[in-house]
Amino acid sequence: MTTSIIVYAPQSMGNPKFKSYGNVSGQRCEMAGGEPGLQELKQRIKAVWTAGDFGKLAPHIQREAEAFVGRIGLKPGMKVLDVGCGTGNQSIPAACAGAIVTGVDIAPNLLAQAEKRARDEKVNIQFQEADVEALPFSDGEFDVVMSMFAAMFAPRPKVAAAEMVRVCRPGGVIAMANWIPGSFIAERHEIASRYAPAPVSLESPMLWGDEVVVCERFGEGVTVSATKRTLVFDIPMSPGETNEHYSQYSGSTQMLMRRLDPQRWDALFKELIAHWTNRNRGGATHTIVASDYLEVHARRT
Repeated sequence: MTTSIIVYAPQSMGNPKFKSYGNVSGQRCEMAGGEPGLQELKQRIKAVWTAGDFGKLAPHIQREAEAFVGRIGLKPGMKVLDVGCGTGNQSIPAACAGAIVTGVDIAPNLLAQAEKRARDEKVNIQFQEADVEALPFSDGEFDVVMSMFAAMFAPRPKVAAAEMVRVCRPGGVIAMANWIPGSFIAERHEIASRYAPAPVSLESPMLWGDEVVVCERFGEGVTVSATKRTLVFDIPMSPGETNEHYSQYSGSTQMLMRRLDPQRWDALFKELIAHWTNRNRGGATHTIVASDYLEVHARRT
């Protein structure tokens, strides 16, 4: 989801491993405060995903989502769980390949769009609201667990990894697509982070783009293979129009805009335009920008 929740981090934060989620309510949420603090943070993250309209942005990554699913090697009858399914970019091609697909997401508005798309495509997919850190499924229930630019944003990465492993059968595959440090999307997150208020410290989601970290998070009993790939945003708009489009429909940008005074919002908006412009390989009326990601296939042994 950018196409995903923006992660904010002040430059003064000492440990470069850590980033933070924006403070939606304006009050600091302490992870050290135990479960209440965690649940408050999760509600804020959910609020970001339900803001905006990701359905207007999902088409920009749809082709890559289809390629991502195609490389998993699905066969008819396989049971597939799409974690952070959004509007169905991965679920629908998986179902078209003959898989028995369940899609979960924390944002009910995205699930509603996914359900409509599935009906329009005449494929049968079970969609339900669920959190990757507490998946409501039995151990080993799925042949494939997949997540594209979604599970990487869970606040507790080791918990998310353990849950995906738990619901995947022995011999099954966990397939992930994760933005990498230094990618276009990672840079966009860094720009936005400079405008955020006091945050909650969390490990950077971009660490999911580091193969060494991925192997450590999945731990023993899982064999990881990873490939660097590139998603190309090909948008028939100028960089300025593209930035306006993303600012209007990206939930994270919308939430940030509501907290900034007009002067700071204007400064952020100009930085984001410059970012699109500087990375653009298209012309004045056509935006073509590449962003690298790590494709992970983790097989449960």
